[in-house]
Amino acid sequence: MTRKRRRLYLLLACGVGLGSAAALALSAFSQDMVFFVDPTQLLARTPSEQTLRLGGMVQAGSVQHLVVDGHPVEHFRVTDGHNSIAVSYTGILPDLFREGQGVVTIGTLQPDGSFLASEVLAKHDATYMPKDVAEALKKSGRWNPAYGPPPPASTWDTMTVRARGT
Repeated sequence: MTRKRRRLYLLLACGVGLGSAAALALSAFSQDMVFFVDPTQLLARTPSEQTLRLGGMVQAGSVQHLVVDGHPVEHFRVTDGHNSIAVSYTGILPDLFREGQGVVTIGTLQPDGSFLASEVLAKHDATYMPKDVAEALKKSGRWNPAYGPPPPASTWDTMTVRARGT
């Protein structure tokens, strides 16, 4: 075998090895990807085992604290102003969890249309809102940051976005 042919086989073997490593890495990343959705987008999906991040505001008056078999179970609704979805979470909610505030839950959509959360993340101060939640509110036309902080969730059904200059 000539040196040229040996070099060619070595380059081909390195290329196959590098390609295999890249394919394995991309496969591992795709399994760990978690997509952000708001309640309106989630209601349009079919139930699956895919893990999702549901973001929005905790609907006022919807939080229920229960104890089942000695474990705390929390039921609440997450809304984007247009639609809301029931969320069930077994565990202790974060200290900053409140009605009318931003929340991101990680979990799966159930066949009955509810959302089973495995993790609940609450905002950490009075001015913070998760970027994905803020984008969803802007996109739905429920909040224009040029006119101040986001409105309380209880006013979403009656509010309109003002045009610039009015």
